[in-house]
Amino acid sequence: MATKHVNDGGTVLERQEAKLKPPAMYQVFLLNDDYTPMEFVVAVIQQYFNKDRETATQIMLKVHRDGKGMCGVYPKDIASTKVELVLTHARKAGHPLQCVMEEA
Repeated sequence: MATKHVNDGGTVLERQEAKLKPPAMYQVFLLNDDYTPMEFVVAVIQQYFNKDRETATQIMLKVHRDGKGMCGVYPKDIASTKVELVLTHARKAGHPLQCVMEEA
């Protein structure tokens, strides 16, 4: 909404308030595979998504049972960074673990 102000010189100044909308959020998921050890998945969730062991285990079991488990919801740049960190860590460890992001 524009606000009008009159200064001493009789000039009307308009100021438009910036309308900021929140950034788009993305869900980060781990995908199931038949080769990555469950304990490795739990460790990844704890390390990269800051979850306690119990929560990480619950997410890992969801990945195992349902094929996919959500690890968190983040702005796009943070979600993308987490996906890349997880994929790099898994490859270095020799595991085919997949991590993806989807718009929330």
